Amino acid sequence: MDVIAFKQRIFEMQSLNDFNEIAIGLFQYQYRNNEIYHRFVNALGINPVVVKRTEQIPFLPVSFFKTHKLISGSFSEEMVFESSGTSGIETSKHYVVDADLYQRSFMNGLELFYGNLLQYTVFALLPSYLERGNSSLVYMVEKMVLKSERAMGGFFLNELEELQNQLVEARRNGKKIMLIGVTFALLEMAESFPVHIPEAIIIETGGMKGRRDEITRMELHEKLCQGFGVSKIHSEYGMTELLSQAWSNGDGVFRSPPWMKILISDTNDPLSYLPTGRSGGINIIDLANIHSCSFIATQDLGRMFADGSFEVLGRFDNSDIRGCSLLAT
Repeated sequence: MDVIAFKQRIFEMQSLNDFNEIAIGLFQYQYRNNEIYHRFVNALGINPVVVKRTEQIPFLPVSFFKTHKLISGSFSEEMVFESSGTSGIETSKHYVVDADLYQRSFMNGLELFYGNLLQYTVFALLPSYLERGNSSLVYMVEKMVLKSERAMGGFFLNELEELQNQLVEARRNGKKIMLIGVTFALLEMAESFPVHIPEAIIIETGGMKGRRDEITRMELHEKLCQGFGVSKIHSEYGMTELLSQAWSNGDGVFRSPPWMKILISDTNDPLSYLPTGRSGGINIIDLANIHSCSFIATQDLGRMFADGSFEVLGRFDNSDIRGCSLLAT
């Protein structure tokens, strides 16, 4: 398959067999056309000809995005997304060849879980991301806001009181509210400007970024539930290096769209995989990452359940602190 064929098929899959066929084809394509991935596979001593199952595909450590320009094929990037990172820590860069493909991936995935965005008024509280450029999260949320019902809503930096007033007004007017925000900002809002919007969808994207002491997910969600008057908190799991996201509608259990798959590797043997219920390293197949690398070994720990959903448990002990760091449990 070529790039056009991949783009046509990834959002139209009908079965796990379709996923596996596309994943193997994409592995072969990226092995041939991505010099860095090619060298990585060779260094592991893996013959690409014998790779017939997704479990046999080598996963590139996510740290390679900090040190290499990862593009599959002779394409030029349309934009560059950069991870947030903390001071003194080298950031990842994702050279995005096809911005439309990214938009199709996150919009199709989002509406798969939440329905048509036209039914929502979307509010965004992403101060640390708005204060810098090249954020894939800001790009995604901008498109969400544009597609939503726009009589109200939009981005807020530090105007928490104004956001509180608009949320009250939106509820009074019968709007269906979606509020997506970085963790520390949502927590500050819940504590300093609480608002009772029990029907709203509150989505936290992770990330304390040194602004607050890390707390458990359970403690965080309890505080946010109290501050916004909701019964549960939703979450997003994504990163600069991906073009797809997983979503949780409560309890920290994430589900991926059909073109994104999670595998849990043995931390003592990264080429071996663990059964459901066992904790290990999160490996991600993101078929939308056609022009980069679709097979990424993250620095996150997690476990998978029998239905394919998964939970994120934290970071590897020896990994640096990611800008979109997940809360410890």
